[in-house]
Amino acid sequence: MTETTGALHHVELWVPDLDRATRSWGWLLTALGYAEFQRWPAGRSWRSGATYVVVEQSPAMSAPTHDRHRPGLNHLAFHVATRAELDALVDDAPAQGWTLLFPDRHPHAGGPDTYAAYLANEDGFEAELVAS
Repeated sequence: MTETTGALHHVELWVPDLDRATRSWGWLLTALGYAEFQRWPAGRSWRSGATYVVVEQSPAMSAPTHDRHRPGLNHLAFHVATRAELDALVDDAPAQGWTLLFPDRHPHAGGPDTYAAYLANEDGFEAELVAS
């Protein structure tokens, strides 16, 4: 594994419910090719290459919920290799705790030249999936 200056090392999401986050983020990240990386009583992480994503139920959280409309993290966006793969993820998402955002404009909610899905989990975190 080679580290590159400026490459994303990791993202840490503080979540109100670790079990819920593990179900939704674990499913999505695994489906995107990440493998479980770390596990401890208050958190989990999944890694792809040199980058990993952490969900942690920290006792230091200052609010009980995440709001993607407030200052801070709005969403994480991930590449998906094909439109068919993206469509399959969208089909499976509800069973894993995700809801399709902007269904009336899906899969072109990002504009006519994009093929993407915008998903929100039960805790209000958003993931964007973008097919080439």
